[in-house]
Amino acid sequence: MNVHLPIPAAVRIGHVHLKVADLERALAFYCGVLGFEVMQRYGQSAAFVSAGGYHHHIGLNTWESEGGNPPPRGATGLYHLAILYPTRADLADALRRLQQAGIPLAGASDHGVSEALYLHDPDSNGVELYWDRPASEWPRTADGHLAMFTQRLDLAALLSESPAPAA
Repeated sequence: MNVHLPIPAAVRIGHVHLKVADLERALAFYCGVLGFEVMQRYGQSAAFVSAGGYHHHIGLNTWESEGGNPPPRGATGLYHLAILYPTRADLADALRRLQQAGIPLAGASDHGVSEALYLHDPDSNGVELYWDRPASEWPRTADGHLAMFTQRLDLAALLSESPAPAA
């Protein structure tokens, strides 16, 4: 008998490794715009970046992709990587960084359980920047099931969450 037991609740996605066409361009985005720190480089072909000193949250490499093109529409692969911010104010800071860098959003949604910004990195990889509301605030049906939704996220209200940096 094949019994499907749930995976342990403490399991987390540890990191993502992305093939990029230009390592320096990718580092300019992930470190220069989003604020990750380079933890280690492997010559000119790979780098590992993180938040808070972790060994790496994102690996970037050109091993099979230097100078390459993004996959065509309709191809399989990564839809997006999701970067979880600890607070709404931190997500507001991320939005401010994107705006200052002139990086357009592909979307911005309130899902009830979370608020999310959607964009593409320089290699057209999808990126979601989001924060989770406390579980006690998640929308639920009358019988207690999760009732996620997708509504337009008010970006002005999000930006008001965090003061503008001093000039």
